[in-house]
Order: sequence, then structure tokens, then C-alpha cells
Amino acid sequence: MIAAQAKLVYHLNKYYNEKCQARKAAIAKTIREVCKVVSDVLKEVEVQEPRFISSLSEIDARYEGLEVISPTEFEVVLYLNQMGVFNFVDDGSLPGCAVLKLSDGRKRSMSLWVEFITASGYLSARKIRSRFQTLVAQAVDKCSYRDVVKMVADTSEVKLRIRDRYVVQITPAFKCTGIWPRSAAHWPLPHIPWPGPNRVAEVKAEGFNLLSKECHSLAGKQSSAESDAWVLQFAEAENRLQMGGCRKKCLSILKTLRDRHLELPGQPLNNYHMKTLVSYECEKHPRESDWDESCLGDRLNGILLQLISCLQCRRCPHYFLPNLDLFQGKPHSALENAAKQTWRLAREILTNPKSLEKL
Repeated sequence: MIAAQAKLVYHLNKYYNEKCQARKAAIAKTIREVCKVVSDVLKEVEVQEPRFISSLSEIDARYEGLEVISPTEFEVVLYLNQMGVFNFVDDGSLPGCAVLKLSDGRKRSMSLWVEFITASGYLSARKIRSRFQTLVAQAVDKCSYRDVVKMVADTSEVKLRIRDRYVVQITPAFKCTGIWPRSAAHWPLPHIPWPGPNRVAEVKAEGFNLLSKECHSLAGKQSSAESDAWVLQFAEAENRLQMGGCRKKCLSILKTLRDRHLELPGQPLNNYHMKTLVSYECEKHPRESDWDESCLGDRLNGILLQLISCLQCRRCPHYFLPNLDLFQGKPHSALENAAKQTWRLAREILTNPKSLEKL
């Protein structure tokens, strides 16, 4: 048994060193290329409207606020300034979302975003995005990369298609540090020893982001509060949780397997599903020794089986907001197909680790 485990870990490490590192290098190259274009567009936006200041900056060889959705799809979060005159309200009525309501007695005029505040006192995510979209469209026509960049039409999101190869979504956002949303108040679960109190304090201090983007959980609901709502995002908190042991390596292998074998019709699976399942696996295996390099095969196997179970039940709860289903809106046939493919993949890896050379 131990020999079989060691063999699997050996082949996974080989896979990581060859395939995953090559994927990382290729994506890093793409990111540099894409960020040059995006920075140029955002510079033009800032000239027209100084409230939208680019926060895209490279720190220690990674871009702050940039998420890789797939090797050709990226999201850049543009952090906006000043949110102080608003109360943050997440009462659970909008799963995965919150609203920003003008504090009682505060004057609209005290806000930098005065014209985007609705009659009922909400700061409208949709109105800010709509204004930003107009500015980006104008900037695309003026920027020095105008021959290689186009706006993606037929969406309220701000999306750029670059060199007909890459799509980058630019999402206006507020960074919320030092507070923690009520809808995530159940975390950490009291009976689970992971993560320890120090890590919990770090994660909660890291806070979360409020993004202006279409929220799938609100599809079909059209009251004004919904269209003004902001989407909760915990990217930095999740990254912090997954530090240490073989967690990052495990996630990197999962992303590479997804890119190569689970990029399926109907887009049932993305990198974020993989990241979420790594967090759940950390809860199931709370000891640091469970994430030793020698356990890499067990952890990967556990996550693939959990993924199959989620796909078969057609439900993948968000790690911090379990009322939010990350498979919402995905076609059932696509989830079924993904379950079959994942099962094939998991069986292949487990019964014949050498097959990783071809995967």
C-alpha cells in the first residue's frame, strides 16, 4: 500500500514539475502581455474620469487583483476609493451578494460616488459598472493597442477581447478590510480544528471584496435592490487559507487537469471550483501532517471524488457562503458529462499512476 502511494506521489510530482510548471510559465507570459494592454486602457479611463484609478500593479512577480479563470480568460479587479459613508448590509436575502446603503443622516454629497446613489439610498453596483463600461469603450478607441483590443458586446460586464485569443473582465470593486460579512459568520466551524485561531484572525483581517458584476444567484430577480447589489468575493482570504504543506501544489495539479481534460461544453467547471474543493479538503483533513508531500496522492484522490459527488448532486456550495451554489445556472447535461469525465480521470490516475505522463 505504501509502495503504491509512493509511486503515485512520484508520478504526481513529475506531472507537477513538467506539466504544471509549463502551464504556470505560459500563463505568466500571457498575463504580462494582457496586463500591458489593460493598463494602457485603464490609463485612458483615468484621464477621462479620475475616480477610476487603475489599481493593477505588479508585486513580487504577481499582479494584485488579477484572477486566472482559465489560460485564456482573466478577471482584473479595479479597486475604487472611499466607501465610508455607506453601511454594508448582507441580511441573506441576496445569496452571495450585499448592498451598500447610505448611512442614516449622512448626506449624499459626502460620497465620491454621489450620482450612483439611488433614491432609496443604495450605491448602485450596476450604475457604476454602466458608467465604467462607457469609459472603457471610449478608452479602447483611443489607447495605443486599439488594433488588438475590442469590447465584448451583449453583456453588462466590462470585458475586453485581446488579440482574438484572450478575454479579460475588468470589475469595479471595493476592498473591505477589518470587517467580516454576516453571511459568512458561521465560519470557522466550531468543531473543526482547522484553521487555527491565528490563521482565522489573519483571514478575517484580510476581509473580502465587493464586486460590481452580474450575480448568477439573482438571475430572474429584477427588483431594484438586486440590480444594485454587489457580489461578495474572498480571493485573498482563500489564498491565505491554502498556504502551507502541499495545498498549493495540489491545486496546481487540479487546475492543470481541468485545463487539459475538463474544459467541456457548457463550461461546467472552472479553476474556482477546484480552489473551493481544496478548502473543503483542508477541513476534512485538519492536521498539517495530512498535507505532507507524502499525502499528495490521497488529497488529490479525495478532492476528485468530492468533485464527482458534487457534480452528481448538481451542487457545489461556496466555501464561505454555503447558501450559494457554484453550479447554479450550469446545464444539467454539462454537469453529468463532467462527472463522467472526472470519474474516468480519477480511475485512470488511481489505477495507473504512470498514465499521468500522457494526461
